[in-house]
Amino acid sequence: MLSVDRMRVLHAIAANGSLTGAAEELRVTNSAVSQQLSKLEREVGQPLVERNGRGIRLTEAAEVLVEHTGQILSLVRQAEADLEAHRDAVIGHLRLASIATAARGLVPHALVSLKECHPRLAVELVEQEPDDSIPAVSRGDADMAVVVDWTGAPLPLPRGMERTPLMEDIADLALPSGHPLAHRGLVALDEVVDLPWISWPRGGACGEWLHRMISEQGSEPRIVHTAEEHQTKLALVAAGLGAAVMPRLGRGPVPEGVRLVQVQPALVRQVYVFWNADAARRPAISATVRALREAAMNPEAATASVRA
Repeated sequence: MLSVDRMRVLHAIAANGSLTGAAEELRVTNSAVSQQLSKLEREVGQPLVERNGRGIRLTEAAEVLVEHTGQILSLVRQAEADLEAHRDAVIGHLRLASIATAARGLVPHALVSLKECHPRLAVELVEQEPDDSIPAVSRGDADMAVVVDWTGAPLPLPRGMERTPLMEDIADLALPSGHPLAHRGLVALDEVVDLPWISWPRGGACGEWLHRMISEQGSEPRIVHTAEEHQTKLALVAAGLGAAVMPRLGRGPVPEGVRLVQVQPALVRQVYVFWNADAARRPAISATVRALREAAMNPEAATASVRA
């Protein structure tokens, strides 16, 4: 009889490419992963990993088992969802991944509401970018994820996902207060594409969107600095080192020396939450979606969509 828990360990090894990565994902020790893998190899009667230089790779037997494991874990999620739906109780543990801006400006309101309305539900927030949260939900390591996509640059989701929109998040242009455009109420996009930019790193959804947006205006992006955090970007702008696109959701205080200017056409991100369709019947999923949508209409969160 194969152990689902041990198959989950093999699935994590396949997804991460190493025992260490699997241990980090499952939040256990390397030794625990090795022990579970050894027991699974004894159960199947075949080796499941082999040396590959300094690392490891899956054997053909492991590849076959991993393919079945994905289907089995999907069935397990469906069974858990059906059981929760049967008793119609918002209980248990739910892991919610979220981009940083929503984790600051949106999710806390939802967590407070869930704690008050559903005290038997434990929600764990994990701050993750879409590159990490999308595969995490697909594997079942996270139950839901809050992500964004920019207008004209939709974020691809794996098959078998359901999603619901939460809000629109408008972005402004952050300029040094001494810049000639800083005291304008509104600037056209073609007026700013040649500015020196403080961008998100390449490879992520936001960094790729900025490059594409500028390129579509016929200019080559002039990236002078890269930073993930809003406050880091704002500090660089305040020092006169460039301009930055600053979404309003979760932006935080704007330092002295920075002026925010609206752009026409508006720079808009769609904020939404998604989850595995296999788990859609879980009352905890429905309750969390409601709480997030209510939080998006909260006056404190709603200012993200209207405040200049």
